[in-house]
Amino acid sequence: MERKKAILGWVGVVITVLFSSFWAYWGAFENFHEGWYSTSLWENISMFLFQYMLLPIIFIGSALIALKWKKIGLLVYLLLGVFCLWFFAGANFSLLGFLIILPFAALALTYYFGEPYPQKWAKRLISFIPLIIVLAISIPQGIKVSNRINDYNFGMRIIEGNDLTLAWAPRGPGWPDQGTSWHEAQEICKYLSEDGLLVMETEQNIWRLPTVDEAVRSMMLHGQNAGGLWDEGEEKARYEQTPDKESPLWDVHSKVIYYWTADTSTKEEQKAYIIVYHGGVFKRTKTNRQGYLSFRAVKGIGSF
Repeated sequence: MERKKAILGWVGVVITVLFSSFWAYWGAFENFHEGWYSTSLWENISMFLFQYMLLPIIFIGSALIALKWKKIGLLVYLLLGVFCLWFFAGANFSLLGFLIILPFAALALTYYFGEPYPQKWAKRLISFIPLIIVLAISIPQGIKVSNRINDYNFGMRIIEGNDLTLAWAPRGPGWPDQGTSWHEAQEICKYLSEDGLLVMETEQNIWRLPTVDEAVRSMMLHGQNAGGLWDEGEEKARYEQTPDKESPLWDVHSKVIYYWTADTSTKEEQKAYIIVYHGGVFKRTKTNRQGYLSFRAVKGIGSF
């Protein structure tokens, strides 16, 4: 009986380590991909802990509670499962169930009926493996982010190179720091004033969204053109150097990490191409207006 309880308990430990490690891996990368943009260190740390590390902390904390107090741990897992069902209502249940709900249910049973021995090693594995993963990802990513170029010039920028010269809109309606749908972006561009600072009452048709090819060829790294080429057939961008979220095209301290392009998918009319600060190109539904997806208008150099 003791052997069975030990095996069951270690099954719980393995499940905890696997899922907490998965969410630690995901959270650490996402924290430096779409997060860590605030000018405040404390805001960045708070976002890191309470947004990107919340699930690993929950998996680890609930397991440690269940190891020490079985009944309380069982109740904690029950409450967590109910909360997730409510909080993620409307989400894809197959994904939600596999990554959160089912693990919680399995852990509730394994920790309540099982007893990993020696328990001190169970606690060490649960606590330190996800921590090591977070540190292994966060340290190099943190160094990379801290070395990004930010010249604090948010005016109109002329980007030359890679057989292309474009003027990119200044901060304002043509370069908003908020989520904007593809249709909204197209409409704003039509009415932008010549200096890109005002939305006029009548169409000006000076500014526009960049094409995918233009966006790819304009990407930069440390002030130098990244040598991007757009392969339309494969729908893939290739670079001599991987671009980053830096001046002059991106605002280091903005939550925006995707820009709309003018091009619609030939296979899916309701979707348009977006470009990521690291140069990746993907398709998104044109009505999408999440906070990290916006645009930056462009115009030809001869439009001055």
